[in-house]
Amino acid sequence: MDHEQGGLTERELDAWQTFFLMQEVVRARIEQQLQACGGLSNADYTVLAVLSEAPDRRLRIFQMGAALGWEKSRLHHQITRMCGRGLVERQRGDARAIHVALTPRGHAALAEAAPAHSRHVRELVIDRLTPAQIDQLAAISHTILDGLRGNAPETGEDGEAPTDGRAGLPC
Repeated sequence: MDHEQGGLTERELDAWQTFFLMQEVVRARIEQQLQACGGLSNADYTVLAVLSEAPDRRLRIFQMGAALGWEKSRLHHQITRMCGRGLVERQRGDARAIHVALTPRGHAALAEAAPAHSRHVRELVIDRLTPAQIDQLAAISHTILDGLRGNAPETGEDGEAPTDGRAGLPC
């Protein structure tokens, strides 16, 4: 495909493929470490970390989805699995609101996993970069995320995003 037609140049393709592969390798290594050291998946750890920073260690379900950038069905399945393991719990709120709350067991699992996870992230990524490259990585990541969040589907009256997962995607 020609660049003028929307295809990627050789330089752009190399950058994209390297970026994509790097994400896959880092994600797989993080997943392996979390499983080996604490029996958590990366998704478990991510949910626990977001809840640990929330007021009262709980969020409305739509806030959790927005914070993670996950579709409603993925979040529902993840929270269901974590509830079954006692890491989080669903709580009723005002009107129709459903909250997800961090349990003491979930907090303990996060506290146990966090030090090794941080060391692993440092080993895999941070220690391989200069301070200037760390700043560049953060700036590039913010630029991409800000653009993606600007294109996020709008929420309905109940604050929930559309559930088909296809809103705004080109064919």
